[in-house]
Amino acid sequence: MKIENAVIITNKTRLESLIERFNTKAQAKFYIEHSGGNFSDYEQEHFVFKTSLSAVVEKLSVHFKCKVIDRSYLPNYIFTEKDLPVVLGQDGLVANTAKYVNGLPIFAINPDDSRYDGILLPHNINNFEDQITRIVHDRFVYDDITMAKATLNDGQTLLAFNDFFIGPASHISARYNIKIGNENENQSSSGIIVSTGAGSTGWLSSVCNQVSRMSETETEIDMDWDEDQLFFVVREPFESKHSKANIVSGYIDDAHPLIVESFMPQKGVIFSDGIEKDYLNFNSGAIVKIGLADSKAHIIV
Repeated sequence: MKIENAVIITNKTRLESLIERFNTKAQAKFYIEHSGGNFSDYEQEHFVFKTSLSAVVEKLSVHFKCKVIDRSYLPNYIFTEKDLPVVLGQDGLVANTAKYVNGLPIFAINPDDSRYDGILLPHNINNFEDQITRIVHDRFVYDDITMAKATLNDGQTLLAFNDFFIGPASHISARYNIKIGNENENQSSSGIIVSTGAGSTGWLSSVCNQVSRMSETETEIDMDWDEDQLFFVVREPFESKHSKANIVSGYIDDAHPLIVESFMPQKGVIFSDGIEKDYLNFNSGAIVKIGLADSKAHIIV
């Protein structure tokens, strides 16, 4: 089906968030400078982003109807096959967008490659226009990226582009039963991280780094972004009369999902991609199955 609409997804700049917090730019400037900060850096970042946004809208408008939406509207926005999701922002915005576009190819553009790494942003403000022509003539290609899916026993679901966290919403121990394959045990820990290939260089890698330094052995998880498996790790498992620490890491695939039953009376959560507002309650009686998502994310390259 021919693409008719470009839906440009953005996030507030740091300057916009400051003005929202302090009501005016002058008050925000006073606060930052009074604290010893460099307010001009906030202004420069904001200027570059807005300049990039204007350029993207101008070029896309030649071929499509354009709409700019803030990330906060993603959960409620209904994307159709006539839409082209265009992400203009940091890598995390691509991860967040992928969960809501129903597998549509994402056109990801780095608005400021002097500031952002852009691992998930194949295009920048200097070369994105060439890709528009390919999109218009349906000659573009995209990478497949495996996502994870959490399914609760009450039917609620949540997708993750990078990773899931399963555990407490505050600094208390998570209590649960964990099952993978034919093994299961009761555990008490700081929570469980489940990572995709795309997320394996993020939060998961920090846990691996800690294990490597403490044990003086090399611990590295090497997964391609399109690999049909996930990897889980239990953070700081505690052994006691009522909890064990034998199941601490492993791979997840369609034949071996991860099953976790919550023993937390309150404050149990499952959130994805580091966004704590994007969560499922995971309290006593809840059972979650973590496995591969039904479809993959697609990023135009």
